[in-house]
Amino acid sequence: MSSTQTLIEVIKAELKSQGLSYADMARELGLSESSVKRMLAPGGEMPLSRVDEICRVLKTDFAELTRALAERQPLRMELTLAQEKAVVADPKLLLMAICCLSQWTAEQITASYRLSEAEVTRYLAELDRLGVIELKPLNRYKLRLAKTFRWRPHGPVMSFFREEVASDFFCGGFDGEAELLMLVHGRLGHGMARELVERLQRVAQDFARQHLLDQKLPDAEKRQYTLVMGMRSWLFEHFKHLQRNPVRPP
Repeated sequence: MSSTQTLIEVIKAELKSQGLSYADMARELGLSESSVKRMLAPGGEMPLSRVDEICRVLKTDFAELTRALAERQPLRMELTLAQEKAVVADPKLLLMAICCLSQWTAEQITASYRLSEAEVTRYLAELDRLGVIELKPLNRYKLRLAKTFRWRPHGPVMSFFREEVASDFFCGGFDGEAELLMLVHGRLGHGMARELVERLQRVAQDFARQHLLDQKLPDAEKRQYTLVMGMRSWLFEHFKHLQRNPVRPP
């Protein structure tokens, strides 16, 4: 949906919330009801001067409409290949991206890592340029990524994770407080496998939601955790030569 059409949808939603009809707006604007309907129809034309008049009728201003428009913009489910390459090319930028995905404030980042305020500002601006965040005054920001955002399965970031991070992560004992590592193998129908994947996605969303809720806790009451989940149709490479009549995936 284009920004113009989204703006029209925002105006129509505001009309509805205030209990105003097209006839009411037409009367206030000195137009016919049919003219208002055409203006607010898909593909309708609306000059900026008319937007100002509509704001007057709605008892709002353009800044409020712009804010509502920004909130309706679709969030990214993934980055482009070029964007991921840019993020992973600089370790500090990758660190900043991970911190932003975890909703850390600029102050928390500088307090936890060897990054100056100037570096944090520069990297936040770069993430804004890449479409990861929308940078606001005083280094505040808003994520442009959906809750279900994921790095490209075979993209630069996941390749970096497999090559540089996975061995470090999995070499731990997973025997500390609130730690767990399980390996479960089985044969499932396609429908149940898809359902389990959806459940795992909900677990990931719960983890992200709890992270935001626990931001209110004192730092002394929090520990940093990393949740990694994966599910695939797979057989350990060292066992493949022992298979009798290997089953090929459909």
